[in-house]
Amino acid sequence: MTISLSKGQRIDLTKTNPGLQRAVIGLGWDTNKYTGGEAFDLDASAFLLNQSGKASGIEDFVFYNNLSVYSGAVVHTGDNRDGLGDGDDEQIKLDFGKIPQTVHRIGITVTIHDANQRSQNFGQVSNAFVRLVDEQTGTEILRYDLGEDFSVETAVVVCELYRHGPDWKFQAVGSGFSGGLAALAANYGLDAK
Repeated sequence: MTISLSKGQRIDLTKTNPGLQRAVIGLGWDTNKYTGGEAFDLDASAFLLNQSGKASGIEDFVFYNNLSVYSGAVVHTGDNRDGLGDGDDEQIKLDFGKIPQTVHRIGITVTIHDANQRSQNFGQVSNAFVRLVDEQTGTEILRYDLGEDFSVETAVVVCELYRHGPDWKFQAVGSGFSGGLAALAANYGLDAK
């Protein structure tokens, strides 16, 4: 049975699901009626963070141009440039056994590609969600629907996974940023120029 989360809620992942070794984080969205003449290209990313909440370098940033880090510990399955259709628009896979001990938190984010040039923002995005699936069994463990709380933001921290002792937990974040990928990267200690 899938657990539905609200913004700010936290849930045990590996403690309450002791067989969970590999997870798929599916992210999906639709766009509202929009006549700007440009297609929406939303991009999922993962920031692998140390104990101080910062990425140590580009090797801790998983996105459409850096699909896999740490021998497959975190893998982006590829860029979906239009978000059309039902289900997950992009996926990030995690292998908890391969994630280095120096990684304490993983921020899962979505940004709008060329948002400023295309005059696009998350106020024009609807039905955004994140779900976590046990890759081995195909069972959906949790789902977080982001709602319609955004207006001018061009980037969103959707959720974070974090270590709690030997286990991993999940937090529904839903925090928006203006400034797109550059603002997110700076927040996590990287220079995205």
